[in-house]
Amino acid sequence: MSIFAISDLHLALSIDKPMDIFGERWYNYMERLKQNWMETVEDEDYVIIPGDISWATYLEQAYEDFKFIDSLPGRKIISKGNHDYWWTTLSKLNKFLSANEFKSISFMHNNSFDFEGITFCGTRGWKCPGDDEFDEEDRKIYERELQRLELSLKSVKETSSDGCVIVAMHYPPFNAKKEPSKFVEIMGKYNVQRCIYGHLHGAGFKSSVVGDVNGIEFNLVSADYLNFKPLNLT
Repeated sequence: MSIFAISDLHLALSIDKPMDIFGERWYNYMERLKQNWMETVEDEDYVIIPGDISWATYLEQAYEDFKFIDSLPGRKIISKGNHDYWWTTLSKLNKFLSANEFKSISFMHNNSFDFEGITFCGTRGWKCPGDDEFDEEDRKIYERELQRLELSLKSVKETSSDGCVIVAMHYPPFNAKKEPSKFVEIMGKYNVQRCIYGHLHGAGFKSSVVGDVNGIEFNLVSADYLNFKPLNLT
Protein backbone atom coordinates (compact mmCIF):
# COMPACT_ATOMS: atom_id res chain seq x y z
CA MET A 1 0.00 0.00 0.00
CA SER A 2 1.19 3.51 -0.88
CA ILE A 3 -0.25 6.92 -0.02
CA PHE A 4 -0.43 9.65 -2.64
CA ALA A 5 -1.59 13.27 -2.63
CA ILE A 6 -2.82 15.71 -5.25
CA SER A 7 -5.07 18.77 -4.88
CA ASP A 8 -6.82 21.34 -7.06
CA LEU A 9 -8.18 18.94 -9.66
CA HIS A 10 -10.68 21.62 -10.76
CA LEU A 11 -12.77 19.07 -12.63
CA ALA A 12 -15.37 20.47 -15.01
CA LEU A 13 -17.16 17.52 -16.59
CA SER A 14 -20.60 19.10 -16.06
CA ILE A 15 -19.62 22.79 -16.02
CA ASP A 16 -18.25 24.91 -18.88
CA LYS A 17 -15.10 26.06 -17.12
CA PRO A 18 -12.07 25.53 -19.39
CA MET A 19 -8.87 25.71 -17.34
CA ASP A 20 -6.58 26.23 -20.32
CA ILE A 21 -7.35 29.96 -20.07
CA PHE A 22 -4.86 29.84 -17.18
CA GLY A 23 -2.02 28.79 -19.47
CA GLU A 24 -0.62 25.89 -21.46
CA ARG A 25 0.10 23.94 -18.28
CA TRP A 26 -3.66 23.25 -18.03
CA TYR A 27 -4.14 22.08 -21.63
CA ASN A 28 -6.04 18.75 -21.74
CA TYR A 29 -5.49 18.45 -17.99
CA MET A 30 -8.27 15.99 -17.19
CA GLU A 31 -7.00 13.45 -19.70
CA ARG A 32 -3.44 13.93 -18.47
CA LEU A 33 -4.58 13.53 -14.86
CA LYS A 34 -6.41 10.31 -15.70
CA GLN A 35 -3.47 8.82 -17.57
CA ASN A 36 -0.92 9.71 -14.89
CA TRP A 37 -3.20 8.47 -12.11
CA MET A 38 -3.83 5.14 -13.87
CA GLU A 39 -0.09 4.66 -14.37
CA THR A 40 0.80 5.56 -10.76
CA VAL A 41 -1.92 4.49 -8.31
CA GLU A 42 -2.97 0.90 -7.52
CA ASP A 43 -6.35 -0.21 -6.17
CA GLU A 44 -4.96 -0.81 -2.67
CA ASP A 45 -3.41 2.69 -2.44
CA TYR A 46 -4.83 5.84 -0.83
CA VAL A 47 -4.99 9.28 -2.46
CA ILE A 48 -5.47 12.43 -0.37
CA ILE A 49 -7.16 15.29 -2.27
CA PRO A 50 -7.09 18.50 -0.19
CA GLY A 51 -9.59 20.72 -1.92
CA ASP A 52 -10.80 22.39 -5.11
CA ILE A 53 -12.19 19.17 -6.51
CA SER A 54 -14.97 20.37 -8.82
CA TRP A 55 -16.17 23.64 -10.33
CA ALA A 56 -19.79 22.60 -9.68
CA THR A 57 -21.88 25.01 -7.60
CA TYR A 58 -24.27 22.37 -6.24
CA LEU A 59 -23.54 18.81 -5.16
CA GLU A 60 -25.86 17.32 -7.80
CA GLN A 61 -23.90 19.18 -10.49
CA ALA A 62 -20.72 17.49 -9.31
CA TYR A 63 -22.01 13.98 -10.12
CA GLU A 64 -19.88 13.48 -13.25
CA ASP A 65 -16.78 14.78 -11.49
CA PHE A 66 -17.24 12.38 -8.58
CA LYS A 67 -17.97 9.55 -11.00
CA PHE A 68 -14.65 10.33 -12.68
CA ILE A 69 -12.80 10.28 -9.33
CA ASP A 70 -14.54 7.10 -8.18
CA SER A 71 -13.56 5.32 -11.41
CA LEU A 72 -9.85 5.86 -10.75
CA PRO A 73 -7.75 3.37 -8.76
CA GLY A 74 -7.29 3.78 -5.03
CA ARG A 75 -9.26 4.96 -2.01
CA LYS A 76 -9.71 8.76 -2.06
CA ILE A 77 -9.90 11.03 0.99
CA ILE A 78 -11.31 14.46 0.08
CA SER A 79 -11.24 17.68 2.08
CA LYS A 80 -12.61 21.14 1.27
CA GLY A 81 -11.09 23.90 -0.86
CA ASN A 82 -12.12 27.51 -1.34
CA HIS A 83 -13.79 26.77 -4.70
CA ASP A 84 -15.77 23.73 -3.54
CA TYR A 85 -19.09 25.60 -3.45
CA TRP A 86 -20.95 22.28 -3.62
CA TRP A 87 -19.64 21.29 -0.16
CA THR A 88 -22.44 20.84 2.37
CA THR A 89 -22.81 18.99 5.67
CA LEU A 90 -20.89 15.78 6.19
CA SER A 91 -24.18 13.91 6.53
CA LYS A 92 -25.40 15.14 3.12
CA LEU A 93 -22.05 14.44 1.51
CA ASN A 94 -22.07 10.87 2.77
CA LYS A 95 -25.67 10.38 1.62
CA PHE A 96 -24.60 11.60 -1.84
CA LEU A 97 -21.82 9.00 -1.94
CA SER A 98 -24.14 6.25 -0.77
CA ALA A 99 -26.97 7.12 -3.19
CA ASN A 100 -24.58 7.07 -6.14
CA GLU A 101 -22.56 4.07 -4.92
CA PHE A 102 -19.26 5.97 -4.96
CA LYS A 103 -17.54 3.46 -2.72
CA SER A 104 -13.92 4.58 -3.08
CA ILE A 105 -14.43 8.13 -1.71
CA SER A 106 -14.52 9.47 1.86
CA PHE A 107 -14.69 13.03 3.20
CA MET A 108 -12.42 14.53 5.85
CA HIS A 109 -14.09 17.18 8.01
CA ASN A 110 -13.27 17.54 11.73
CA ASN A 111 -12.17 13.90 11.69
CA SER A 112 -9.14 11.78 10.85
CA PHE A 113 -8.22 8.61 8.96
CA ASP A 114 -5.68 5.97 9.92
CA PHE A 115 -3.97 3.69 7.42
CA GLU A 116 -1.57 1.15 8.93
CA GLY A 117 0.02 3.54 11.42
CA ILE A 118 -0.17 6.64 9.21
CA THR A 119 -2.88 9.09 10.31
CA PHE A 120 -4.31 11.89 8.18
CA CYS A 121 -5.95 14.98 9.65
CA GLY A 122 -6.76 18.33 8.13
CA THR A 123 -8.88 21.36 7.41
CA ARG A 124 -9.32 23.88 4.61
CA GLY A 125 -7.24 26.66 6.18
CA TRP A 126 -7.41 30.30 5.11
CA LYS A 127 -5.31 33.36 4.39
CA CYS A 128 -2.79 33.96 7.16
CA PRO A 129 -1.81 37.07 9.12
CA GLY A 130 0.75 39.00 7.10
CA ASP A 131 -0.99 38.34 3.79
CA ASP A 132 -2.09 41.36 1.75
CA GLU A 133 -5.53 42.71 2.70
CA PHE A 134 -5.86 40.36 5.68
CA ASP A 135 -8.76 41.95 7.56
CA GLU A 136 -10.92 41.25 10.59
CA GLU A 137 -13.28 39.01 8.62
CA ASP A 138 -10.29 36.99 7.44
CA ARG A 139 -9.10 36.73 11.04
CA LYS A 140 -12.46 35.24 12.13
CA ILE A 141 -12.27 32.59 9.41
CA TYR A 142 -8.59 31.95 10.12
CA GLU A 143 -9.26 31.38 13.83
CA ARG A 144 -12.21 29.10 13.06
CA GLU A 145 -9.97 27.03 10.79
CA LEU A 146 -7.36 26.80 13.55
CA GLN A 147 -10.04 25.29 15.76
CA ARG A 148 -11.03 22.84 13.03
CA LEU A 149 -7.45 21.69 12.59
CA GLU A 150 -7.18 21.08 16.32
CA LEU A 151 -10.49 19.18 16.31
CA SER A 152 -9.17 16.95 13.56
CA LEU A 153 -5.89 16.36 15.40
CA LYS A 154 -7.72 15.65 18.66
CA SER A 155 -9.72 12.94 16.88
CA VAL A 156 -6.54 10.95 16.27
CA LYS A 157 -6.53 7.68 18.16
CA GLU A 158 -3.43 6.75 20.10
CA THR A 159 -0.86 5.34 17.73
CA SER A 160 2.41 3.55 18.25
CA SER A 161 5.54 5.57 18.95
CA ASP A 162 6.62 5.21 15.34
CA GLY A 163 3.20 6.28 13.96
CA CYS A 164 3.15 9.16 11.51
CA VAL A 165 0.66 12.05 11.55
CA ILE A 166 0.17 13.97 8.28
CA VAL A 167 -1.93 17.13 7.96
CA ALA A 168 -3.72 17.94 4.70
CA MET A 169 -4.75 21.56 4.11
CA HIS A 170 -6.01 23.42 1.09
CA TYR A 171 -4.44 26.79 1.85
CA PRO A 172 -0.73 26.91 2.70
CA PRO A 173 -0.07 27.30 6.44
CA PHE A 174 2.31 30.19 5.62
CA ASN A 175 1.66 33.71 4.44
CA ALA A 176 2.96 35.03 1.11
CA LYS A 177 6.17 36.12 2.88
CA LYS A 178 6.74 32.45 3.78
CA GLU A 179 6.24 33.15 7.48
CA PRO A 180 4.70 30.24 9.44
CA SER A 181 1.23 30.72 10.94
CA LYS A 182 -0.45 29.30 14.02
CA PHE A 183 -1.39 26.30 11.88
CA VAL A 184 2.29 25.31 12.00
CA GLU A 185 2.35 25.94 15.77
CA ILE A 186 -0.61 23.60 16.27
CA MET A 187 1.03 20.94 14.11
CA GLY A 188 4.11 21.11 16.31
CA LYS A 189 1.97 20.76 19.42
CA TYR A 190 0.54 17.46 18.10
CA ASN A 191 3.85 16.11 16.73
CA VAL A 192 2.80 16.27 13.09
CA GLN A 193 5.53 14.92 10.83
CA ARG A 194 4.31 16.16 7.45
CA CYS A 195 1.91 18.68 5.92
CA ILE A 196 0.59 18.79 2.37
CA TYR A 197 -1.27 21.74 0.88
CA GLY A 198 -2.47 23.17 -2.44
CA HIS A 199 -4.22 26.37 -3.56
CA LEU A 200 -1.14 27.94 -5.17
CA HIS A 201 -0.91 28.09 -8.96
CA GLY A 202 1.37 29.58 -11.59
CA ALA A 203 3.16 32.65 -10.24
CA GLY A 204 1.97 31.65 -6.76
CA PHE A 205 4.47 28.77 -6.73
CA LYS A 206 7.21 31.25 -5.81
CA SER A 207 5.61 31.83 -2.40
CA SER A 208 5.37 28.10 -1.60
CA VAL A 209 7.29 26.55 1.27
CA VAL A 210 8.66 23.09 0.50
CA GLY A 211 10.92 21.10 2.81
CA ASP A 212 11.61 20.99 6.53
CA VAL A 213 10.33 23.77 8.81
CA ASN A 214 10.46 23.29 12.59
CA GLY A 215 10.84 19.54 12.10
CA ILE A 216 7.79 19.23 9.81
CA GLU A 217 8.11 18.30 6.12
CA PHE A 218 5.95 20.49 3.84
CA ASN A 219 4.84 19.61 0.30
CA LEU A 220 2.89 21.62 -2.26
CA VAL A 221 0.56 19.21 -4.09
CA SER A 222 -1.42 21.47 -6.45
CA ALA A 223 -2.16 19.38 -9.56
CA ASP A 224 -0.49 21.80 -11.97
CA TYR A 225 2.61 22.00 -9.72
CA LEU A 226 2.83 18.18 -9.87
CA ASN A 227 2.20 18.14 -13.64
CA PHE A 228 -1.04 16.27 -12.82
CA LYS A 229 0.72 13.23 -11.36
CA PRO A 230 -0.14 12.22 -7.76
CA LEU A 231 2.80 12.58 -5.38
CA ASN A 232 3.87 9.45 -3.51
CA LEU A 233 4.18 10.29 0.21
CA THR A 234 5.43 6.86 1.34
